[in-house]
Amino acid sequence: MSRLIPIATALLLLVSSLPLAAQRQAPGAVNTVRSPLSKAALLKAKEHALTTIQGNALNSTNGQMNGAIVRLRDARFGRIVDTQLTDKSGLFAFKAIDPGSYIVEIMANDQSILAASQLLNVNAGEAASAVVKLPFRIPPFAGILGSATSAPTAAAVATEAAASSVAAVVPTIQVSPNR
Repeated sequence: MSRLIPIATALLLLVSSLPLAAQRQAPGAVNTVRSPLSKAALLKAKEHALTTIQGNALNSTNGQMNGAIVRLRDARFGRIVDTQLTDKSGLFAFKAIDPGSYIVEIMANDQSILAASQLLNVNAGEAASAVVKLPFRIPPFAGILGSATSAPTAAAVATEAAASSVAAVVPTIQVSPNR
């Protein structure tokens, strides 16, 4: 019985706060109470609860990658959230994303991952920016097998050696017998 008194009081307050026209409706009519927020306000509130992840895709020499396939991966569950192409400037934007942790990946045409961003943690209403850059790679044996115009650089030899699991590279100087 003591529980009914607060409920009855709450109902009385609710009915008394309705406009008089709504209180005088015919018996059996359904009252609809409108939310004080409009549809636009509700959409805006929802937008503030979501996030945006934007950024640009760059090649290994910092050039823009236009028309590159980028995808957004939810780092918590591993699922792909969205995939899109970069614009002419290499820019992308994933909008209306739930708050969380994400990674942006640049994809090859065969669906292999070429590069990935750092982990992006975004809260409700925030925007995060990411730069996704292809790694610098020297083609295997580039210049090592000989080129008539140039000798291999020490850096190229050391890089190739490290990629091939060679423990050390000792540079030597070739002396011509005519000297």
